[in-house]
Amino acid sequence: MQFVFLGPPGVGKGTQAAKVSEKHGVVHIATGDILRKAMAEKSPLGVKAKGYIDEGKLVPDALIIELMNDRVRQPDAKSGYILDGFPRTMGQGQAFTEALEQNGEHLDGVIYFSLDDAALVERISGRRSCPSCQSVYHMIFNRPKNDEICACGTPLIRRKDDDPETVTKRLSVYGDQTAPLIAYYKELGLLSEVDAGGDLEGVNGKVEEVLQGCSR
Repeated sequence: MQFVFLGPPGVGKGTQAAKVSEKHGVVHIATGDILRKAMAEKSPLGVKAKGYIDEGKLVPDALIIELMNDRVRQPDAKSGYILDGFPRTMGQGQAFTEALEQNGEHLDGVIYFSLDDAALVERISGRRSCPSCQSVYHMIFNRPKNDEICACGTPLIRRKDDDPETVTKRLSVYGDQTAPLIAYYKELGLLSEVDAGGDLEGVNGKVEEVLQGCSR
């Protein structure tokens, strides 16, 4: 099982990837986690990535692709993987397809999680984080028991990139970058779209239907 989960920020693809990972025994590979791990371990690729991030620059596609190609070659990914947050651009998507083909491999499918921008803004801007224990809450879907106080007793904060105005800009950038990628995977016959509205279990049921259909 080798799948890509695509979708805008806040759509819930990471949560669904984690559920699929646990149920099917495949590894959940998130771009952000890979970058943080590589930098923490000070691997050659991690050192390069940190240099860009420290300068406030985006990590180049070529470096992201190299990191991900290396990650899917690791022993724990041999039984399958879900890619979350990669590829993000056409360049990344095409390069990853070529890398797989060179190794005689291919993706089983790509799931695109769709949700209208208004619902996404509500989801993301409602998030609150604990600066102490890193717990994450939502003021609609997962409210803290004591107003905006974490269970550990620390006042919760809303991160700057979760402000409604910032979220709207992030969604615009994502749409510009990813629309061609969605068309690319659709042309390859790999794309399935899942409506990310509704509760977690309902969405997961739709995901499982796609996974079963692709495995036949």
